[in-house]
Formats: sequence, C-alpha cells, structure tokens
Amino acid sequence: MLIGELLAELERCNEDAQKQKIEEMNEIINGMNKEEFRSVFTVELFNRIDQMIEEKKLTLENAILLTKNIGYHNVIVNLFQFDFNMSSLRFRIEKMIAEEEKKKEGENEKLLVGLCECYFILSFNFTSEMLSICVPCLLKAALNKEESEEARKEVEMALLALSSMGVRRIAEQELYFQEIKEIIQYHQEHRNLTRLAYQSAMQFLMFRIFYERSLEEVFMNELHFVREAARELDELTKCVDWERKEGENEIRRKDTKEELIILRWIRTLIRYFSNCTMWKEEFAGLINSIVQLFRAAKDNHREIGSQCVNILRRAVEYRTVGVDGLLKGGAVEAVLEEIQRQTVDDGMLFDCLQFFLNISRRLKEKEKDEKEEDERKEMKRKVFEKLEEEGYEDTITIIHEMFDFQNGKKNYNGKISLDISDYFVNA
Repeated sequence: MLIGELLAELERCNEDAQKQKIEEMNEIINGMNKEEFRSVFTVELFNRIDQMIEEKKLTLENAILLTKNIGYHNVIVNLFQFDFNMSSLRFRIEKMIAEEEKKKEGENEKLLVGLCECYFILSFNFTSEMLSICVPCLLKAALNKEESEEARKEVEMALLALSSMGVRRIAEQELYFQEIKEIIQYHQEHRNLTRLAYQSAMQFLMFRIFYERSLEEVFMNELHFVREAARELDELTKCVDWERKEGENEIRRKDTKEELIILRWIRTLIRYFSNCTMWKEEFAGLINSIVQLFRAAKDNHREIGSQCVNILRRAVEYRTVGVDGLLKGGAVEAVLEEIQRQTVDDGMLFDCLQFFLNISRRLKEKEKDEKEEDERKEMKRKVFEKLEEEGYEDTITIIHEMFDFQNGKKNYNGKISLDISDYFVNA
C-alpha cells in the first residue's frame, strides 16, 4: 500500500489504530531508496500532516512518531531532503517548541524532546533561538543512563538528532561540551549506548571542531577518537556479511544497519582527516582498520570501498597522517592493489592517483632539520622499494599511456599532474 493511502487511512482511525498504521508506513519507508523517498516526502505531504494535526485527525503524539520515523530514515541514509523546510509543518513545530519552552516548570518534557528531534532530523536551517532550546533539551535526554531497551532507543534518537546538525555553529561551548563529553566517556567505561548512538555522539563533537579548534586536543587525547573509531570499524566490519547473494543487484541492494553506521563513521573520518592536525605514530592502527574494511567491502559494496580510498587520499593530501603511518597501516599496499585492478572505476582511479601523487610530493620535500632530513630519505627509500617490488612504475606508465587526462578523463580537475615523473618518489 502506498504512503498516501496509509496517510488517508490515519484520518479514519483511533489513536491506537493510528500507531499500527504508522508502523506499517515505517516498514515501507525503510525499504525505500533515496529517489523513492524524495518523490514521496514532498512539501505537499508534510503540509498534509500539518493539516491533519490542525483538524485533529492525527493526534500530536502520533504526528511526532510519524515525523520522527521519516526523519530517522532521512538522517541514517544521508539524504538531503529540503521539502520539510518549506512546509507549514516545520513552522508549526518551531512555534510549539518555543511555546513549550516558555512554560518552564509546566513544560511537557517528553513532548519538547520529541518536537526537538523532529525539528533537527528534518531541518536544514536552525535559528539561534531553536539551537539554544533544542541542544540542551536533547543533551539532557541523551544523558539518560537507564539500561532498558526503550531508554536506549530514546538516547539513540536524541544523539542522532544532534548529529544531524552538521557543522552549524553553536554560540557557546557551555551549551553542549561537558554533557557530550560525559556521554562519550560514560559509554567508553560502561558500553551503554547503541552503535548508532555512539557514532552520533562522536560525529556531533567532530562537527564542532570546525569552529572550536581547542576541542581537538580533548577529542584526541581525552576521548580517544582514533582508538575508538578503529575499534568500532573493526567490530562493524566483522558484523557484516560482505558476500553478495547470487543475482543480487548492488544498486537495489538494501544496506544493513551496520553498513549504514559504517558509512556514517566514514563521513566522520573524512572530516577528521580533512580538518584535524594532530597525528601520532600509534594511530597507524586506524589506517589499518580502514584498509581492512576496504579489502572486505571493495568487491561487494562499491560505495564503502570507494569512500575508504577517499579517506586514505585525504589522509595523505591534508598531511594528517605521516607517510610512515600510511606504510605501517598497509595503505600503500592496498591502494597499489586497487590501481592495478583491471576493473577500477574512474572515481577510484582518481583517488588512487591522487594518493600516490601526494606521497611522491611529500617525500621529495627536503627538511631543514638534519635529523628529519635523514628520516625523510629513509622513508623515501622504504616506500620506493615497496612500490618497485610491486611493479608500481609499470602500472603508472601504462595508465598514463592509456588515458588522455586533459580530454578523456571526466574526473580530471587540474589536481592530477600530467607529468608522469611526479608520481615517482625516486625522481
């Protein structure tokens, strides 16, 4: 049954029957791909939900449940759905949040949390007033340490809503920092959060680093982001059955929840490698976790495999990781294996070439300090021997001869050198 038909049926149901219909709708929503989702959840549909609330054909509790279900799918699969922003439902929710917050002691805390969750998981523009109300409200909900399944789901939704804010600036650290730090540290000791909730908490704080550079040291040294990200990736990689079923089409294949959480970790790591500057030698373990995930996923989950190479490319390009860390973590071998495959696609090839181009450039940069210069030469020797052993120069030469980068490569954007010698660390 179509979503529109189920929505029409809601108008003729009592409150309990509406909950059942909403669960049926949620099953349909979870099976949608991105294109289907966008085509269904339009401004008109959100306006219709708003009208049903106005005409008391849909209880407010059930309207929040329905909207949260829609928003959950929107966030976890990384959709960009702008229709809610332009709907009357969005303005109703904003007004209700402001009115409920003004009640202070008389406020319905559960209602306010639900409204804030709906607002954050579907909106793209947040006023300073909404941020000042919703962030503390959701953090308070996320601090719930009850061990029941219901409580864990409520905490997960609150943290998921917070993580969906992206890089939007919050005026004061005091609005969020101590609370989110407590949530993360308590989980690291007691393992009380779901995997999605924990990833969301880390993602929320990672996005804040964009504006609050002072958070990076705490994030790395007190919250142990790199160690924890590596552990989570290792465990998630083991949880997924990477073998494609016979006749299964990857384009229509429905991602498992674990795969969706992996993709969320990948997006967080891409931001980490693009924005953070702290690097320690022992963090090569995270590179190795990314490499192991890449090897598990590359044949049967193109998006995860491709994004793993994108992370490695950014790690070397933005100089977040030392070349020694990339070598110890197995990144050089993994990318070299990929570039030598006959079926590598254009996007993957671009990232692979960019990876080696930037390694080459970094190893050619002479250091002023004598000790560091000796270390650079030694690392250059190790990398060159590894590449020579694996037939890297022959591969690069063949690729260079096969493609006219200026005219034939759709991914050529001026960042890939056309001088073949730039790819060789011995040059």
